[in-house]
Amino acid sequence: MSLDVSPALLEQAERGEVDEAAFVDCVRTSLPYAWEMISSLVAQLKVDGGSFADNQTPPPDERARGQLLRALASDAIRGALQRHFGVRLAFQNCHRVAVFPLDASVDETLARFTSVRSQLLNQSPEFRDC
Repeated sequence: MSLDVSPALLEQAERGEVDEAAFVDCVRTSLPYAWEMISSLVAQLKVDGGSFADNQTPPPDERARGQLLRALASDAIRGALQRHFGVRLAFQNCHRVAVFPLDASVDETLARFTSVRSQLLNQSPEFRDC
């Protein structure tokens, strides 16, 4: 299971629309490693500026890696995180998370980061089974 959904949040979903802030809080508590990774990158981007901030350190264990995969592979989770933090998220390999500002001036940098070429250039034997 990817999220620890409270009975109250599940009841909201069964009734219809869900409060996105409650969903984001569910993601925060269910996927703490992914949340901390993205939060720290957003903070780094705000402090350092630039066109993006990224993580190149592999997760400490498979549980943490799984959290990143669940957070970034789910359109709903990824979209909620992007709206919450006001950034665009990108993902390479099994751990390279990047945050980009919403500013259109970084569109070319984002396109390069998410390109097939960049994906291929960011391969290495230690990531084969990640």
